[in-house]
Amino acid sequence: MRAPEPIAVDLPGLRLHALTWAPAAAAADAPLAVLVHGYPDAPSTWRHLGPRLAARGYRVVAPYTRGYGPTGPAPDGRYLVEDLAGDLLALHAALDGDDRAVLVGHDWGAVQVWAVTARDPGRFARHVALSIPPPAALLRPLTHAPRDLRLGLRQSRRSWYFLYNQLPFVERTLLHRMIPALWRSWSPGYDATEDLAHVRAALATRAQREAALAYYRQNLTRGFARLFGLRAGAPVLSLHGQDDGCMLAAIGERAQDLLAPGSRFAVVPGAGHWLHLERPDEIGALVDAWLDGPPSGGAATR
Repeated sequence: MRAPEPIAVDLPGLRLHALTWAPAAAAADAPLAVLVHGYPDAPSTWRHLGPRLAARGYRVVAPYTRGYGPTGPAPDGRYLVEDLAGDLLALHAALDGDDRAVLVGHDWGAVQVWAVTARDPGRFARHVALSIPPPAALLRPLTHAPRDLRLGLRQSRRSWYFLYNQLPFVERTLLHRMIPALWRSWSPGYDATEDLAHVRAALATRAQREAALAYYRQNLTRGFARLFGLRAGAPVLSLHGQDDGCMLAAIGERAQDLLAPGSRFAVVPGAGHWLHLERPDEIGALVDAWLDGPPSGGAATR
């Protein structure tokens, strides 16, 4: 497996660092694929899908999002979902992306995918969101039938960290206690030894850890309405692990009407939150099929 190369891209107000996999047959007009990590993670999470897409002829770029790794804390101190989505749109422009470009995100990266589809649905040709449904789905159990309320209560027990991350002392225990515990509970049975080493490197400083926590602190306060109003503005391949200890797949299953026409929703049996690491070949095949489908993304599952 080819190792990625580090790059840095100057965006308005931010120098974004990334890992990149060049296409197997270098071509000046190779289409762009942007792969976006979540929390708590790093671009190395794409070590399986990145080379696979490069072998298909894509220029694959996996950024360290605001706060993480060499990108570091944002100079403007902003981590709202609109700022994160703006970075991806600016990255597309800076790298001369065109209408063949692909956007893939996991966890907070998936949130950014949903935000990009809502803000500029035609910028990327294909969108893939892993493990997180459209954020608007998370509030539906509070406003729908009693069955959905019970589902919401089950999910709330898994989402305790949203509130925990608001506490001022969390940063001190993040690397050595909380993050390893999240990986164990969110992807049961998966050996995250290699991944945790990358996460510790990406969040090595207090400023980086505070920035990662700011995703929760800012978006659950002044960014609440915008975040939880997000739904798909373009066709998306939405994949969830059946055994995800972070996000119940049923939340996404019951909110498929929030997907745009042409979307596809699928649950991967035996996979947890980091399904792209646990089932790399299966996820790769699903992504391949999505990329090879008709321009509209094919028939919706709803």
